[in-house]
Amino acid sequence: MVDYIISFVVGGIICVIAQILMDKTNLTPARILVSFVTIGVFLGALNIYDIVVEYGKAGATIPLPGFGYNLAKSTIKEVNKVGLVGAFTGGVKGSAGGVSAAIVFGYAMAILFNPKSKS
Repeated sequence: MVDYIISFVVGGIICVIAQILMDKTNLTPARILVSFVTIGVFLGALNIYDIVVEYGKAGATIPLPGFGYNLAKSTIKEVNKVGLVGAFTGGVKGSAGGVSAAIVFGYAMAILFNPKSKS
């Protein structure tokens, strides 16, 4: 039960930071999202985000910094395994499952429900 609460709090803190950035700065949501992924990559490469993931679990890996963390860790692992080529293939291999799931579930929701564009 405590793990669920900690995950909720960590994920909530990440979302609160994004909301504050949207409310208090002129940054667009797209720039904030890209910044979060980039921060996740840097913190993952420096092994700093490992501490957040250790305690926050899904609360740290599901939001966008977790995606960047996954890219960094997958790339580092692949570079150690196959060399320089791993710099190009590691991120793709590490994130393929999540991206594929997002596409499949998004398509399924579009079939089940009647999506409309904003007017």
